[in-house]
Amino acid sequence: MDPTLLGGIGLIAMLLLVMVRVPIAFGMAIVGFAGIILRIGWSPGGEFDFARGWQAAFAYLSFEPYVFIANFTLVAVPLFLLMGYVAFHAGFTRDIYDTARVWLSKLHGGLAMASVVGCAMFGAVSGSSLATAAAMGKLAVPEMLRHKYNPGLAGGVVAASGTLGSLIPPSILMILYGIFTEESVGRLLLAGLIPGLLSALVYMLMVWVRAKVNPELAPAGGGYTWRERFASLRGTWSMVTLFLIVMGSIYSGLVTPTEAAAVGAIGAWAIALMSRRMTRDNSRNAIVETIRQTASIFAIVLGAKIFVSFISLTGVAGALTEWALSLDMHPVMVLFALSMIYIVLGTFMDPLGIMLLTLPVVTPVIQEMGFDLIWFGVIMIKLLEIGLITPPVGLNVYILKGVLGDSVRLEALFKGIFWFLAMDVLTLAILIIFPQISLWLPNQLMN
Repeated sequence: MDPTLLGGIGLIAMLLLVMVRVPIAFGMAIVGFAGIILRIGWSPGGEFDFARGWQAAFAYLSFEPYVFIANFTLVAVPLFLLMGYVAFHAGFTRDIYDTARVWLSKLHGGLAMASVVGCAMFGAVSGSSLATAAAMGKLAVPEMLRHKYNPGLAGGVVAASGTLGSLIPPSILMILYGIFTEESVGRLLLAGLIPGLLSALVYMLMVWVRAKVNPELAPAGGGYTWRERFASLRGTWSMVTLFLIVMGSIYSGLVTPTEAAAVGAIGAWAIALMSRRMTRDNSRNAIVETIRQTASIFAIVLGAKIFVSFISLTGVAGALTEWALSLDMHPVMVLFALSMIYIVLGTFMDPLGIMLLTLPVVTPVIQEMGFDLIWFGVIMIKLLEIGLITPPVGLNVYILKGVLGDSVRLEALFKGIFWFLAMDVLTLAILIIFPQISLWLPNQLMN
């Protein structure tokens, strides 16, 4: 069998397994393992030797995935997750939300803008858009509904803002993207900072303008005195300190990003214990959730490694690169086509699974087109997160609906998400037109 044809069949088989709800980690591992058997077992003369294919696939499975998963850089994943869950269970993220609420509540749409800040900070420490939507949905949406906010806006702002944590460092997606593309993890983490903050500011500006034009959409809340506002800042010291410890240690050159994850985890525990907020139950929950999330991520990484090896053996990535170049299309049009693919996949698949599934095929195309892989990492992750709120599926929207129950109708959530999708498209266009927004900071600090 032609290797390229086999690779194409493997990609289609992988997507079919995902569509019938097979966990993506198992789907990639099964297709990759079977594909290696078929690729090695088929001789140039057209004869198939199952024993030879099986021996090669089993030899690969017994060695290569372990070597990859033993990569020192991957240690950052569980450590950053532990830092995030400790911060969450110690109440650090709630403090940030409460402070933003006090400072912004007097404005029209102030609670919604505070929800953007809270989601961005929680997402940054948790590394999961779905977890952010679920946690902040319980915290922020009832508060907005109590203040007579439009239900669609109240739900939409949390569903959309839950995606911000994948750009704002420390980002698990950025770390894994750097490992699979062999790009600098430090540069990638820094590259996502300004785009993440830009996305949050665009959301907040849109909410403020809409609430100003239509005050009934998001009425202003009660005012707080300046004394109360400054007093609320005391609650932010833990998160600000933790962020400065992690990012400052990386970009001062004192530690690597992997070592910074250990510094962050230790720092989170130290701050939580100093503030006497870490009970035995909280500690157990933080550790258990870290283990569960780490196991899920590493299962996907292992499956992706097996699948990537199969795709490499077939040469399908090179064939697709040649095909894309033969179309004589402007690179921006190729990028637009890839954007549509990522958004569609994002409506029904987890961002991590999509990224690891497509990287072996997409990366060669991007390199041949002359795009910077650091910049493309920012664009890819932004596209993946847009997919999480895009109808008709939009995983973040359904997760939020499950948390809110009957308090907000699904139709209202999708209607409320429209404005945030428009802002995401605007932000994405800005990031594509002006690559230096993503590249300026890493170029300044990492050269």
